Amino acid sequence: MAEAIELTVNGRAVRVSNPSKPYFPERGITKGDVVQYFLSVGDGILGALRDRPTTLERWPGGVFEGAKLSTRADNRGDAFYQKRVPKGAPDYVETARITFPSGRPADEVCPTELAVVAWAANLGTLTFHPWPVRRPEVDHPDQLRVDLDPQPGTTFRDAVVVAHELRELLAELGMTGFPKTSGGRGLHVYVPIEPRWTFVEARRALIALGRELSRRRPDQVTVNWWKEERGERIFIDFNQGARDRTIACAYSVRPTPRALVSAPLDWAELDDVVPEDFDIETMPARFAKVGDLHAGVASEAYSLEPLLELVARDEREGLGDLPYPPEYPKMAGEPKRVQPSRARPEE
Repeated sequence: MAEAIELTVNGRAVRVSNPSKPYFPERGITKGDVVQYFLSVGDGILGALRDRPTTLERWPGGVFEGAKLSTRADNRGDAFYQKRVPKGAPDYVETARITFPSGRPADEVCPTELAVVAWAANLGTLTFHPWPVRRPEVDHPDQLRVDLDPQPGTTFRDAVVVAHELRELLAELGMTGFPKTSGGRGLHVYVPIEPRWTFVEARRALIALGRELSRRRPDQVTVNWWKEERGERIFIDFNQGARDRTIACAYSVRPTPRALVSAPLDWAELDDVVPEDFDIETMPARFAKVGDLHAGVASEAYSLEPLLELVARDEREGLGDLPYPPEYPKMAGEPKRVQPSRARPEE
């Protein structure tokens, strides 16, 4: 391994250890390349993270065949989520205190400058997972993140069709969405909102949005939480709006052999791109040419009231809440978390 190097990032000295360490061996991409990538899209990645409590997805050994991510059920993986600020973090690494659904608090990394991104990349962070909140309003989301998740039998192209329908619906509601690739098979559309509502209200707004999309394209869209009921449709993952749920931010690197990245898109190019167009080697030139296509996410803010009106309409029609993830405490008004094929008649 090469000796450590020191980078100057906006006046901060950031140490990068073992910069020649292979991180994506199939592409010949090193740890140093990953750090330089984040610096090349600096305004974009910092725009996605600034003042947001952020979970770090760390792959300190790089992405190699057989590498896996630790989970709640099995913590023996090669990579892991860092939800609390690491011990020994530099003094310029600021934090934000958040509360998990269990009620436990945590001080998470809260990036305020690009040196924090470079420091995190040196720790093996490939994917940044910011909360949809900004300090000091950490209990009031300022983003709706619409996750268009292709189910088996569907593709990225199917998600694109639904994204166009979503754009039209948002326009009817007086809102604008900002699309990006997930870095995988799906699409994300961010809708900036005023930080006036709770996580519960924002999640219900996402449910209402998904239900309206499913009414308009019933053969292509579903909000069914249980996989056995989704079919070959695009799932609107409404639980991405629940507290503590996060999405890989724009410009994050995904742990795929090709080092794909989550790429902000212009609506006009949506029909002509595929996720594989955007990786750690192609994104810097694209960013230099088009800039940050998600800059508007930080400058716009819409009222949630039009969506809350849809929530009220659904409730009048007998459509209430939907199940939370299994690790969440039982929530008020939530239906029973029972897989339909396993439910007893009285359930």
